[in-house]
Amino acid sequence: MNNVTKAHIALFIVGVFYAINYIVAKGIMPDYIGPSGFIFYRVFGATFLFWVVHRFISKEKIRREDYPRFIQAALFGVAMNQLFFFNGLNITSPLNASVIMTSNPILVLLAAAVILKERITPFKVAGISLGMVGSLSLIVLPVLLGYSEIEWRAGDPIGDGMILINALSYGIYLVTVKPLMAKYEAMTVIKWVFTFGCVMVFPFGYSQALEVDWANMPTDIFLGVMFVIVGVTFLVYFLNVYAMKTVSPSVVSAYIYLQPVLAGTMSIAFGMEEIHWIKIMAAVLIFTGVYLVSIRKPAPKLTE
Repeated sequence: MNNVTKAHIALFIVGVFYAINYIVAKGIMPDYIGPSGFIFYRVFGATFLFWVVHRFISKEKIRREDYPRFIQAALFGVAMNQLFFFNGLNITSPLNASVIMTSNPILVLLAAAVILKERITPFKVAGISLGMVGSLSLIVLPVLLGYSEIEWRAGDPIGDGMILINALSYGIYLVTVKPLMAKYEAMTVIKWVFTFGCVMVFPFGYSQALEVDWANMPTDIFLGVMFVIVGVTFLVYFLNVYAMKTVSPSVVSAYIYLQPVLAGTMSIAFGMEEIHWIKIMAAVLIFTGVYLVSIRKPAPKLTE
């Protein structure tokens, strides 16, 4: 199995965890943990795990001149990204959040073009366009066709704005962290990104974190919190940086389009929804879009 295939498998797993996260996190906030307090435990918990694992697998240290880029990655990839997403999701609907997040690949593509001078190819434009059409068709088509069982859920303007800021900050993070992947091991990068992120998150989440009643928390809610810390944070962030050693930030962000399809597949598996032609069509469009974005122009052959 080559590295590109491994990267795509890693990104698919990331998509599965993110799809589940919309449901799990929304069910925990704000009754059991406030959104900023949740981020406090999420970031500090994941940072602890990164330090423990890194201690056993690597002794790599980062250079002092790279501190500014690590701090920038922590700001956009941990602090702003997570605080705005959880606070936004807390007051808007998961439906609105998932729609707004489909703007992320476009923002990544533009950021990569400006910061990394990454070329915007016709394939990438076509892939991102197909992915967006596929994602939005899951929501818009049922409404346009009058399916009464699927209703348009109103969100909150402030919450929607927070989700948009989250999408933008995550896009900048993916582009910022890419050069670090060329110099350091994946675990080293993510360990220090989260370490700096802890400092930034602390003042915003400390008070809500102290208010959590762990003693009376239901078991299923506690397991949900652990899932977010270990699965959606520790594992997902590591798999993302692992994948970026092989593929571009644009490919990583394109997998966001898989989340609505994966969420729908899970609903079907649990008997919550039935297979519908719209879902099949959306899945084909999204997977085709991801494939087009991942196409690389072959290197020119050297002539003798």
